Amino acid sequence: MTEKIAILTDSGSDVPASMMQTHPIFILPLQVNYKGRSYRDGVDIDSKTVFENLHKEVPTTSLPFGEDLEHLVTTIKSQGFTRIVAVMLSSGLSGTCNMVQLYAKESEFPMDVFDTKNIGIGSGLTAIRAAQWVQEGLSFEQLKTNIEESIESTKVFFVLSTLEYLIKGGRIGKVSGFLGTALELKPLITCDDQGIYTTIAKVRGRQKSVKALQSKVESFFDPNKKYLIGIAHANASEDAQVLKENLQLLFQDQATYFFSEISPALGVHTGPGLLGVGISTL
Repeated sequence: MTEKIAILTDSGSDVPASMMQTHPIFILPLQVNYKGRSYRDGVDIDSKTVFENLHKEVPTTSLPFGEDLEHLVTTIKSQGFTRIVAVMLSSGLSGTCNMVQLYAKESEFPMDVFDTKNIGIGSGLTAIRAAQWVQEGLSFEQLKTNIEESIESTKVFFVLSTLEYLIKGGRIGKVSGFLGTALELKPLITCDDQGIYTTIAKVRGRQKSVKALQSKVESFFDPNKKYLIGIAHANASEDAQVLKENLQLLFQDQATYFFSEISPALGVHTGPGLLGVGISTL
């Protein structure tokens, strides 16, 4: 009997909402916590609200509610799926992957969990590809192999307007060695092999940092390959649109693009001004 596979991912993977309407993708929301109330990421609160209130209070983030995971699994089962493949953001940046792994071990329903060692649209691209492979009818064993290869080949890069919120949220990772330098120096950040933030370049000023981001993505270009490119931003839609247009000049019809604003939970740690790109070789 052919398995009916659902893809489970988290809101920190920034999968565009439109994908859930056409693919078997289910989103587990992280929590955004203010002193007076906790919100489900992307469900009860949006990025605009987070950014507008940062001057009043910088919230924290935390693992999804256990009942939300339980409800999602129940929903997936009720829709006739026979297996869950969970594609989660880096365990080096969040405990969400470990939480889902622990649940999967105790669950009677077949669940397999993959740590993307990535975040945002970088993690999201693997979830999107997994859902596409499911629709193509791949067996679970082939799907597993493809996901593992996607994790290896998918990278994310981003620049920030400020490191303030990354520091406050305790997510500074290996970018910490960058602290104390001139304020106008902007790091180009990625996730290393352990899925932890690390700096790969330091550029002076916003304009040059965006150019460095573009150049890094363009360095992956091979005229004989095709790509998925995800562009995500935090209240920086104009920069994101210009970046997309510039990348299209090189990649042309060799790339398929996804475009999204980052989730509120990620926005808590980046602040407004983030511009990020995920790239995956097809």
